[in-house]
Amino acid sequence: MYGHEAARRRLAEAVVNQRLPQTLLLEGPAGVGKQRLALWLAQLLVCERPRPGDPCGECQRCTLALKLSHPDIHWFVPFELGARSADAERQVDLAEEALGEIMAARREDSLYEPPGGMAAHPMASVRLLLRRLALTPAMGGARVFILGDAERLRPQTGLETAANALLKALEEPPPHLHFILTAADTAALLPTILSRAVRMRVPRVPDSVVTAFAQERLERDISHDPMVISGAAGCIGRLVAYGSSATGSAAGRRFLDGARRGRVEQLSAALAQPPFEARGAFTELLDGLLEHLRAEARAGGSPQATVAAIARVLELRTLARGNVNPQLLAAVLGEAVTTASGERQ
Repeated sequence: MYGHEAARRRLAEAVVNQRLPQTLLLEGPAGVGKQRLALWLAQLLVCERPRPGDPCGECQRCTLALKLSHPDIHWFVPFELGARSADAERQVDLAEEALGEIMAARREDSLYEPPGGMAAHPMASVRLLLRRLALTPAMGGARVFILGDAERLRPQTGLETAANALLKALEEPPPHLHFILTAADTAALLPTILSRAVRMRVPRVPDSVVTAFAQERLERDISHDPMVISGAAGCIGRLVAYGSSATGSAAGRRFLDGARRGRVEQLSAALAQPPFEARGAFTELLDGLLEHLRAEARAGGSPQATVAAIARVLELRTLARGNVNPQLLAAVLGEAVTTASGERQ
């Protein structure tokens, strides 16, 4: 864990005094460390010999929790379900396989990027969660269900029964069971979920903590670049994305240069974007484009149109999560960056 000392103290006190809500919603900006904090809390809840304010980190349960292998800690994250099946039970099995692959990858590398634009918590995940709720504790003590990026829990017409069952579980969890939800965009959460959770804000961490993380954990040392550190805005997850975003940065630069050569180049750049099934690459391009536009805004000149272009990129990044063609978004984006270029000149 890096930072969040005050939040950890508050949560630890709630655990000691048996006042921890059974359904907790950790909310805060993307990349601030909400899911890492949720995992820390889950480890504290299952720890055999907790220290004042911290899990021991040495007992068998802590060791399993740190390896993402504790049988009573269930971490659900958004994903894109590739294979499809008309059989509901088969869909649940496919969801379990997909989540298993994600967890295996995170055991190998604990630094992971945000989910792609099409990733969601499908109804198969809800059914998997309900299936696991029915299990008895494998090691005794607490059971913890973490639902990361809970705003991507999307209801599906005709499958309300499973969703209602999940809401019932959130409202009245069995004894010794805790739900920890995380969300960056609480406005996108179902009101019925918000009404059943106790909300806790996860604040940004100081730049000193971001710098320490960069020095200790990133292969590429960017701790001496003040623009990168300040650009993270207290969210370590943004550093992780930056540290692995060379592809997105290069794509953003190519798009920017091409779009500013004229309308034909704009349309060519738009048509070159991957279609629906590759929106992750388009999101990387948008992130790289943001990086370059922000650098231009800092460089001076007339920033009004550049700031407007940044706002448009952020807007399109949100739209890219939905059922929108990246090529159409890129065509709109080309006009925005060209306007920014024209005003600056």
